[in-house]
Amino acid sequence: MSVSKPVFDKILVANRGEIACRIMRTAHKMGIETVAVYSDADRGSEHVKMATQAVHIGASPSAESYLVQERITEAMLQTGAQAVHPGYGFLSENRVFSQAVEDIGCTFIGPDANAILKMGDKIESMNIAEAAGVSTAPRYSGEVHTVEHALELAKDIGYPIIMKASSGGGGKGMRVAWNDEEMIEGFVLARDEAVASFGDPRMLIQHFVCPHDGRHIEIQVLGDKHGNYLALNERECSIQRRHQKIIEEAPSPFVSPEMRKAMGDQAKELAAAVNYSSAGTVEFLVDPQTAKWYFLEMNTRLQVEHPITEHITGVDLVEQMIRVAAGEKLTMKQEDVPINGWAIESRVYAEDSVNYLPSTGRLSTYIEPVASNPDAEWPDVRVDSGVVEGSEISVYYDPMICKLITHGKDRNHALQLMRDALDNYVIKGLEHNIPLLRDAICQETFISGDTTTEFLNNVYPDKFIGYQLDVDEESQLVASAVVAYVADQLDMLNFNELKNIPAIQGDLVVTLGKGDDKKLCEVTLISATDGVVEMDVAGKKMTVESSWFPGQPLLKANINDKQVVSQFVNLQGSTWSFRFCGTVFDLAIRTAHDEYLNQHLPERVEEIDLNAITTPMPGVCISIAVQPGDEVAAGQTVAVVEAMKMQNNLVSPRSGIVKAVYVAAGESIENEAVLIELEEEADDEEEESA
Repeated sequence: MSVSKPVFDKILVANRGEIACRIMRTAHKMGIETVAVYSDADRGSEHVKMATQAVHIGASPSAESYLVQERITEAMLQTGAQAVHPGYGFLSENRVFSQAVEDIGCTFIGPDANAILKMGDKIESMNIAEAAGVSTAPRYSGEVHTVEHALELAKDIGYPIIMKASSGGGGKGMRVAWNDEEMIEGFVLARDEAVASFGDPRMLIQHFVCPHDGRHIEIQVLGDKHGNYLALNERECSIQRRHQKIIEEAPSPFVSPEMRKAMGDQAKELAAAVNYSSAGTVEFLVDPQTAKWYFLEMNTRLQVEHPITEHITGVDLVEQMIRVAAGEKLTMKQEDVPINGWAIESRVYAEDSVNYLPSTGRLSTYIEPVASNPDAEWPDVRVDSGVVEGSEISVYYDPMICKLITHGKDRNHALQLMRDALDNYVIKGLEHNIPLLRDAICQETFISGDTTTEFLNNVYPDKFIGYQLDVDEESQLVASAVVAYVADQLDMLNFNELKNIPAIQGDLVVTLGKGDDKKLCEVTLISATDGVVEMDVAGKKMTVESSWFPGQPLLKANINDKQVVSQFVNLQGSTWSFRFCGTVFDLAIRTAHDEYLNQHLPERVEEIDLNAITTPMPGVCISIAVQPGDEVAAGQTVAVVEAMKMQNNLVSPRSGIVKAVYVAAGESIENEAVLIELEEEADDEEEESA
């Protein structure tokens, strides 16, 4: 599809991070110069370095930079950019911005303002979808403003009912009600959140189909300005937390060829109904019991998960968006759209895997996994990122570090590539969700393809606790840790220098874990020579070949002819920390004599301050719900903190009286800052004497 002359000479990318870098890569491939825009926080970011030119557009908060339309259009005029690609998020689905770009004589690389307007409103988009023959769930087709009206509608629609902000997205302004009482409470909360987030109180009231076992499946569409439309197959996006996707795959293991065609045809009809020209995504909720699907919404932009569609179709969606915006016709026909292999995407976030709380900080170590075919147009391992070692993950923006994509000949192959890639991905300096991603794709439910939007809740009903090793994996981890111990003890550069060192022998005790969960494993070192360590691990002979040396991030070993990868995290005293199968494990390695002495030492008990309510992350205090003198109950929400586009409730650790409040709504706060202090608890003797 390439032409000798670029369709545009220069494009401004009105975004940041990985998506800005990804758009620029395609633009440069097409011979198009690029302009980056950046805030104070992004002054030294990778997308700024990659661009042909860069323009500073304001302070770090997105409301003072990336969301200020006038500064984007001024940058376009200043640099001579002929078009703007908005990426996703920020101004990507803002019809006013789209029109403003056209008004200055430039091109918006996306649909026109009319399509954005119609598909951006959930009520109107539902009505248009129904008229276009797209399957929709029972609902009220008008606007709902009051609780009383909602209760009346519930009688006809039937519970459960989902309420959505008509102008909403990202799970904000959304609640589910199973009865009148929940409807009353949920409607008020959803409407208030809709007003606060979008300035629009209108609510969509709809029957909540398949509330427990639905599958989130979306169709990628592509349209040009000449009335041509393509459905580029489906993506399965059921693995979600907080209504945000974290693992996607294409194609879906659930969708049949007949279902794929029917869903694709409906998606194209919807696109045609609004004269859609660009890449867009039509999202459906699918009932796995009946294989019926119901329209959710249309995203009028490039999706985060677009790479998996690119890999199975061979279509560069960014390139097609640019060409369509320039007026070119689509050259591919629907019957020519292929499905080549299988692709899976994991979103790597700077957040913990238990509570999904965002993490900020500097990437002190950052090593991306590499493809076996890095020069291929669609490599088997792809990392879309906008960071390098030393980059800062800021509190001001979304906490996604990168998108990790694997492409295999089939689903099992793509899954194996993803497991290996996650094992070889080294990230230090902040919390990240690789432990959860690695564990989730190893669950039998996921491997079988039997996934729903409730996957995480069903698999981890009591929260994620880390990867659970089987007996063989425990032995492999212990053997790897002992290899590291031997290397450290001998203070060598690598095992290949052991030729002139006598074989070492001795008994070790390895303690895996801590507290009540710790396990003791006896290890006998047999020999260490020529890069090979032989040992007996709990009665099992193991031969380990490795060239690891102290301080190296990845410990790659051949253990009894099986390739095993672990990551060195830390060494503190006699305790080694390794990331293995995604999760960090602590292993104390001692000689038998040292272990005997250690057994007689008292265990250190960590003290927890139940009087201080602190924030687990830096951010902005949104609200304080208490004041000095108030009585609070254990688990009561006392403050709300916003960090990285997510609001987090802080709760009281115990019942008591508020002694002091140290922050006000709107103030910026540092990590682990004390926001609220409770009065000291009176001991039992004082209470009795009183």
